[in-house]
Amino acid sequence: MQNYIWSGKKVRLRPVLASDWEKFHLNDLDSEGARHCDVIYFPRSEEGTKAWAANQAGNVPVSDNVMLAIETLDGELVGSISTSSCDRRHGTFKYGVAVFREHWRKGYASDAIKILLRYYFEELRYQKVTAHVYAFNEGSVALHERLGFVQEGRLRNMIFTKGQHFDECLFGLTKGEYENLVK
Repeated sequence: MQNYIWSGKKVRLRPVLASDWEKFHLNDLDSEGARHCDVIYFPRSEEGTKAWAANQAGNVPVSDNVMLAIETLDGELVGSISTSSCDRRHGTFKYGVAVFREHWRKGYASDAIKILLRYYFEELRYQKVTAHVYAFNEGSVALHERLGFVQEGRLRNMIFTKGQHFDECLFGLTKGEYENLVK
């Protein structure tokens, strides 16, 4: 599907399916990966993950806030991407992306982000996106810099993990900056 807006060069975005539970459950067992993408949560049972996936599958976007699965063009689930703090009045939103460890550094996160930005900037009229990146996540910092994001700030000692506090970097990209990148 070349003309499908939710498809990129390597991945496509789709709703989370109830049948995705097992891949997400296995990913929950990767504590270091969880630390890089979000936080390490309490253990969840298989039944709990099944219920979470079923709930996600039944969700509809609320005010442009959405969680989508990232799958390869061959149909393999490799992670997720979500938007939050979508503000239509100001035209701003935030997003987060998480790729399962075995799929890191294959260009999947970059492609998923580009698909999401294309939709929010070109279809929904948003004009600015912000990403919060943990300073210790050097791969994510480099990814956002490669994508043309500008580091707009650094919040000191915002993240506590592995027994210590870390900074959180704020990256931003405007629609004009995005348009210059896709030319």
